[in-house]
Amino acid sequence: MQSDTLPGLGHFSAGARLSSLPAAMQEAAGVLKEGFLVKRGHIVRNWKVRWFVLLQDKLLYYKIEGGKKEPSPKGRILLDGCTITCPCLEYENRPLLIKLKTKTNTDYFLECCSREERDSWALDITGAIHAGHPVQVQELHRMKNSFKLLENISLHHIVERMCDSSTGIKLTRNLQQGNRYKETFTGSALVDWLISNSFAVSRFEAITLASMLMEENFIKPVGARSTEATRFSDLSEQFLDDSTALYMFAESSKKNISSKEELQFNISELSGTIVKQGFLVKQGHKRKNWKVRRFVLRADPAFLHYYDPTKEENRPVGGFSLRGCLVSALEDNGVPAGVKGNVQGNLFKIITKNDIHYYIQASSKAERAQWIEAIKPLT
Repeated sequence: MQSDTLPGLGHFSAGARLSSLPAAMQEAAGVLKEGFLVKRGHIVRNWKVRWFVLLQDKLLYYKIEGGKKEPSPKGRILLDGCTITCPCLEYENRPLLIKLKTKTNTDYFLECCSREERDSWALDITGAIHAGHPVQVQELHRMKNSFKLLENISLHHIVERMCDSSTGIKLTRNLQQGNRYKETFTGSALVDWLISNSFAVSRFEAITLASMLMEENFIKPVGARSTEATRFSDLSEQFLDDSTALYMFAESSKKNISSKEELQFNISELSGTIVKQGFLVKQGHKRKNWKVRRFVLRADPAFLHYYDPTKEENRPVGGFSLRGCLVSALEDNGVPAGVKGNVQGNLFKIITKNDIHYYIQASSKAERAQWIEAIKPLT
């Protein structure tokens, strides 16, 4: 699974030529990208985690059983004639979606675990769609950093659209440093919204536009992360395209702190700074089955929470304090002790101070090392 941070792309419509190579030779040409994504079903509109593999002309997805990828793909998305929409805001509770529409008008909705990973997937898929068209690829890279705001743009009009009850930006409750803020939105959510509503064509444009909204006192930062950024003198650096930077409409700037009883988890657990997040496979404590979970690592205080990515609500299904924990990689040869089923490779174990053992599998040795390196300083 790749973790490179790449800029977003906005909306694109692309067509790719069919390769004349045999299918076996095409697949042998190499994998462009692979990793976990959450996919919406076609018949039953539920959401399932699948392992996706991007090739030069298609996107394959596999079912994961017992921590292993099944040998044959569950399905495939042919990229010839596809159009891609990113960001896609059709599901308000799933802001990290990519939408693919095939030339037969079949829609695929794919959800990533972070904005950075979503934009990375969108960039690589768009590159595969445009394979063989170097002029179009150059144009895509130019648009990533383009800057040409709409003529006679009205900030008042943008704010009116943002406040629309059906199509405006979604206001949510957020936690930061022990405080809970109502009716806020994140910096990355506003950038996504501006691109999706055609007020900007690149993240660079959207950030500048958001900075103008803040400069003219239409929106204001709340919480330490976004407030600290306003100390920069450069206007373009004052607004943060970040999922942890909070903002609200200026006329709704009153801070609202709710009681801890409203939360399933203690408010302090979820208020730390996000250090790392991503999809990992976890062994259950009771049934000992393996399921994909979205893990979020936080510092100050140090906690590791995990979420069910198939559910709409953004609440942890489990988590624990990292203070006093032990984390270590497990042997890649054979099935380690404590691991149920024939699951092996890229495993690591966390033992809490209460002697609860968590067995977790990463998608690669490099990813396992990254998680261990991020967790150790917090124990």
